[in-house]
Amino acid sequence: MYVRGDLGERLLTEEIGEEIFALAAKIFPICRSITGNGVRQTLREIAAHIALEMHEVPTGTPVFDWTIPREWNIRDAYIKDSDGERVVDFKKSNLHVMSYSTPVHKHLSLAELKQHVHTLPEQPDLIPYRTSYYAEAWGFCMPHRQFENLRDQAYEVFIDASLEDGYLTYGEYLHKGETTDEFLLSAHVCHPSLANDNCSGIALLTHLAKRMAGLRTRYSYRFLFAPGTIGAITWLARNEHISQRIKHGLVISMVGDGGGPTYKKSRRGNAKIDRAMIHSLHHSGLTPTILDFFPYGYDERQYCSPGFNLPVGLFQRSSFGKIPQYHTSADNLDFIRSCHLARSFHLIVEAIDVIENDAVYLNAVPKCEPQLGKYGLYGAVGGNKDAATESMAMLWILNLSDGGHSLLDIAERADLPFTVVRGTAQRLQQHGLLTLIRPDKGTDLDICDFGCSRQ
Repeated sequence: MYVRGDLGERLLTEEIGEEIFALAAKIFPICRSITGNGVRQTLREIAAHIALEMHEVPTGTPVFDWTIPREWNIRDAYIKDSDGERVVDFKKSNLHVMSYSTPVHKHLSLAELKQHVHTLPEQPDLIPYRTSYYAEAWGFCMPHRQFENLRDQAYEVFIDASLEDGYLTYGEYLHKGETTDEFLLSAHVCHPSLANDNCSGIALLTHLAKRMAGLRTRYSYRFLFAPGTIGAITWLARNEHISQRIKHGLVISMVGDGGGPTYKKSRRGNAKIDRAMIHSLHHSGLTPTILDFFPYGYDERQYCSPGFNLPVGLFQRSSFGKIPQYHTSADNLDFIRSCHLARSFHLIVEAIDVIENDAVYLNAVPKCEPQLGKYGLYGAVGGNKDAATESMAMLWILNLSDGGHSLLDIAERADLPFTVVRGTAQRLQQHGLLTLIRPDKGTDLDICDFGCSRQ
């Protein structure tokens, strides 16, 4: 963002990618699920950076058509062969145990064991990620190549876990702006050691919130860190009375790899956040994929359910389920990069810049083109290598600033970056050729001038 208070320059430091990666690496080993101490530990790591408020919702609490499940915690698990060697060891990878496995300790034949082991025959060297949240079962996950080499003998299986009444835990941080209208930024915190899905999203939003904390903004920004599906449903059930404050929103996941980028539009399809993200990606120099809304994926489908229909899209680099690393042990810290995290951060910041800065101007000299030379405007850009672009931006802005077009409207029509259009409009205003009518409210979303400064 390059705004009156230079928010972009403050947020987009050279170190941002390394800082996001460092937090992702710190939370990577934690065994998370939809409830339990792994979620709490992760939220405590986030709280070391921002003033995170943690909420605990008891087992059995109804949340719309769902009920808060029992809390799951695990301490150890293994499969031992007849020599007492651990052929599968939870302490080496928390992906080795199917999430929410019920406790078990017994001896099984190989044939009996195979009924409880999950593998990926098409990716024989990888451990799959599997869950059984709402049906009591137990299971292990292991590389298929290792599975095929198991000897026909008795095996000891042990899962030291508890599944009992407790709590679902989520965290949120509210950065208060000049208005109570909100921009929601949401990341799921239920996946165990998967770096891209979603240590990357958790870490990115933490550092975005951390940098935004010292800035003045028009919108309020709500950062939500909750278990997937049940967490978002729980937040909506507990906050239905304020949900309509959300005027823009993004679900963030899988932002650490070099694919995409990918943007899935909100259910509305033409919300301001959809236009802002698409505009940011269009001018990114990358090759983005834009998807229409469909009712499957991450928590955007909860926010976009018909009873809420909030303007919330999904931003990722590679799309979920489309890469071989997805939900496998290959989604490790070697798979994500600081440079990709920084670029993802940048793309999100640019969209926020559009949301905060879009405005409607009125041409003060609307009858024919003004003689720009006498205002010193041609001379100001004559030696600039971008003079032609800035000159066209001036002409587009003057022509469309009729009180009915916002800066984003003009940027889209002229196929120019929003930052160029906004900067040019400010220059024209300084020379008395434009009058600011209002921050643009759009058709369904309130937009404002992101007049940011240090508090």
